[in-house]
Amino acid sequence: MEPPIIGISSNIERIKDLIGHVADTGLNTVICGESGVGKEVVAQNLYHMSPRKGKPFLKINCAALPEGLLESELFGYESGAFTGADKKKRGKFEMAHSGVLLLDEIGDMSFQLQSKLLHVLQGGEFSPLGSEKEVKTDAWIIAATNHELERDIEDGKFREDLYYRLNIIRINVDPLRERPEDIPPLIDYYLSKYTMQFKGQDYVKPDPEIMKTLVEYKWPGNVRELQNVLKRLVVLNEWEEVIDELGRRNSPEFKHGIAGKPEEYSVIADLLDLSENQTPDLSEFSFKKIKKKAINKVEREAIAYVLDKTGWNRSKASKILEISYKTLLNKIAELDITPPESPDKQTG
Repeated sequence: MEPPIIGISSNIERIKDLIGHVADTGLNTVICGESGVGKEVVAQNLYHMSPRKGKPFLKINCAALPEGLLESELFGYESGAFTGADKKKRGKFEMAHSGVLLLDEIGDMSFQLQSKLLHVLQGGEFSPLGSEKEVKTDAWIIAATNHELERDIEDGKFREDLYYRLNIIRINVDPLRERPEDIPPLIDYYLSKYTMQFKGQDYVKPDPEIMKTLVEYKWPGNVRELQNVLKRLVVLNEWEEVIDELGRRNSPEFKHGIAGKPEEYSVIADLLDLSENQTPDLSEFSFKKIKKKAINKVEREAIAYVLDKTGWNRSKASKILEISYKTLLNKIAELDITPPESPDKQTG
């Protein structure tokens, strides 16, 4: 039996409606959403409502395996295909024939492997490693990702042609903080389930104050975090401690912690241009973004300092900085470095 999709929000109602329309089509589907929102539950509901129910439902996490191992798991291999391949192995594509193959975290698949996946989607066949024989597959491909694939395409990390092959049907699962009306029914469902599972008895509904704290908490780990907290409450009966902890996390001081504690996080707050008590946008916490901002800030200050001390003699400044004159000019333009005086005082 498929796990239920719990909720009353418009997003959840839309997902249920989409499942009803898509389940019998077998069209490639991408399920998007943050980690822990329940993307696999959506995939399982698609499977259980489809004509493929009863056929294989296989899942592979594209982020959990190195490229070589992921390739062999997907396509299989012949005996002797590589060192250690002492017997033939069927891949997930072959095993999921006429069923469903869930490619979880598709955004983490290497660019090279994306090309091989595209070939399978285009022709419906593939060759196991070490074999010249083509194997046909009729697996329904459902992909799941917490990436913004459109941005990955712009950054050259995801193939645009593969994206359009996969993204025939798109299902977006909103984070729990954007659908707080779903939290009470989720709490009721999982508290009932875990109380029966761990204690063998019916649960008692939390009092209004406890429910209020649980609903107001933003659940950055989404449904998965909610499940773990409820398991802890049921098993350890630490209601007061857990509720106090969630209350502290939900406080303005906690939420504004980075901007509110400059002595601990002043560098990041400065890089993100956070004013005091401003809520940081976690989408800006990509290590790549922070690293680029840090490099740009250091380069800008260093170049501006040297130019100022050399009277904007760019030839001299390039030698001090040990970069070419052309590179210095490009950096000045790129980082928008302007002289304190009028341009006619510049030399070099």
